[in-house]
Amino acid sequence: MPQPCPHIHVAPALYGAWGDRLTALWAHMDAAYKIVAEQYGFQCQGCVDNCCRTRFYHHTLLEYLYIYQGFGKLEAGLQDRFRQQAQKVAAYQARADRDIQHADHMCPLNVDGRCYLYAHRPMICRLHGLPHELHPGGGRMVRGPGCDAFVQQCRKQPYVAFDRTPFYRRMAELERGLRHASGYDLKIKMTLAEMIACF
Repeated sequence: MPQPCPHIHVAPALYGAWGDRLTALWAHMDAAYKIVAEQYGFQCQGCVDNCCRTRFYHHTLLEYLYIYQGFGKLEAGLQDRFRQQAQKVAAYQARADRDIQHADHMCPLNVDGRCYLYAHRPMICRLHGLPHELHPGGGRMVRGPGCDAFVQQCRKQPYVAFDRTPFYRRMAELERGLRHASGYDLKIKMTLAEMIACF
């Protein structure tokens, strides 16, 4: 079993229990996404501007540990392969930041266009692609666009409401619960490459 980053210490039994709650949230989220995608007729495949090349930052302890748990189930040879690739991607991103350049590099978990830890992928990877809305409170609503592939396939389709708010709120509740139970209070801002590189 690989070791998580030195500054993240949570008992395996604890994050296992919270991981089960996250699994239930993922199932609800995936089902809602599928319903809206089917209404549009949107299919996420064959995209040149792959979202796996987008640098997403992840901020939750719960998602970090969920990915860590999935990574630990891989055979040692695959772990070494992905860890080495992740270290290269993380170094590439760091150089791009230093030189103030755009970093565009495939996620180290992407193999032949498919995510190798698909069942453990983070929330943004599950929700990305469809136009959506958020309701932060005070009667406000914020809308986000679909990805380039969505625009190409479905730009003439009428908008179908896809509200991310309940998923974000539930995720925040789970994160608060895990952090309270574990006593972990440090901020997290890591790409998947940075996570995998330190497993």
